[in-house]
Amino acid sequence: MKIIALLLLFVLPGLPAVRIKELAGVEGVRDNQLLGYGIVVGLAGTGDKRQTVFSAQSLANLLERMGVQIAPQAILVRNTASVMITGTLPPFAQTGSRVDVTVAAIGDAANLQGGLLLMTPLRGA
Repeated sequence: MKIIALLLLFVLPGLPAVRIKELAGVEGVRDNQLLGYGIVVGLAGTGDKRQTVFSAQSLANLLERMGVQIAPQAILVRNTASVMITGTLPPFAQTGSRVDVTVAAIGDAANLQGGLLLMTPLRGA
């Protein structure tokens, strides 16, 4: 018995170390797809065109929640764009974790570069 213990004492340090996470996985652990609708502002005339009704309506709703009453027809949306935001939340992500997202125009905006994405709630898809 002592010989086996001595043998293990000399043999084990020479073996490569393997972490448990490399050998096993937790069942049910997966990435979570995120999806959201938002508005990009501050575009220099490259945003949605006037006939993009949902952009004007979204902006009017946002302003109304801030106490500004305005008809959607009175809003010029050429400096804003309605967008869809998608991303992937890794398993075991914690509050405050950074997540890479993709922002894509859903209207007829020509370019989103230089714009600011307003805070957008993301939901599990």
